Amino acid sequence: MPNPGEPVRALSDAQLEAFIQDGFVKIEKAFPRALAEEGRSILWRDTGCDPGDPATWTRPVIRLGFYGQEPFAKAASSPTLHRAFDQLVGPGRWLPRPNLGTFPVRFPSSKDPGDDGWHIDPSFGTEDPDFMAWRASVVSKGRALLMLFLFSDVGEEDAPTRLRVGSHLDIARRLAPAGEEGLSLRELAANGFAETARLPQALATGEAGTVYLCHPFLVHAAQVHRGAEPRFMAQPPLLPSQPLVLERRDGSAHSPVEHAIRNALRNASSMLPVETSPGSR
Repeated sequence: MPNPGEPVRALSDAQLEAFIQDGFVKIEKAFPRALAEEGRSILWRDTGCDPGDPATWTRPVIRLGFYGQEPFAKAASSPTLHRAFDQLVGPGRWLPRPNLGTFPVRFPSSKDPGDDGWHIDPSFGTEDPDFMAWRASVVSKGRALLMLFLFSDVGEEDAPTRLRVGSHLDIARRLAPAGEEGLSLRELAANGFAETARLPQALATGEAGTVYLCHPFLVHAAQVHRGAEPRFMAQPPLLPSQPLVLERRDGSAHSPVEHAIRNALRNASSMLPVETSPGSR
């Protein structure tokens, strides 16, 4: 039980530890199911497909743009999520989202969707028209979290996003030698993310209203939809209001996002000091 006067926490100490080790946390009922239903109605309209006629579902994936209508804005500003952002990124260190990012709507299909390779989402250099030239750095310039907002129920056959558990630690070690300049997605993907192939896989399943909050370095992938109903999911970044800091000299606590990177680098060398559990954060 929280002490009287303490703010309500969205995540337990165990969930924070799991985020640091695994690279993601699942929050059920992060936003109301009714908002997901309202949002799906808007999305269905924009797909140009008929919800009641699978014969109109002719493509394995349709990508829809940014949505800021009321159901999406309310989902993005869920009080539960805002509390979780404070716990994972740090109070005052992230920017509220007025909308959600792109929606890759996936339809039941035996066709290759053409976008199911393992990757991380780059976070800067996005002005370059060549997507593979976009970059990521060890301080995750431009991205505090990767987020997966489920706007439909997603079971194991419904093309849930695949997550390589703990892969964010390998990517942090890969990025570290490149410093703040970072690496392009082309450089990162040159070996097919082979260093993470040994890791166990988790599936981003859940009921509509579920949100996965992921470390920005988590390796993930889409997959073929083998189910019966289309999958609706948004995948926006949480933007930082200030850069990540891996060596805080002002006495402030490292966030779990920073703590995970520090763990990865400490395990690779003895340069970083051992840090205590985030349970007191």
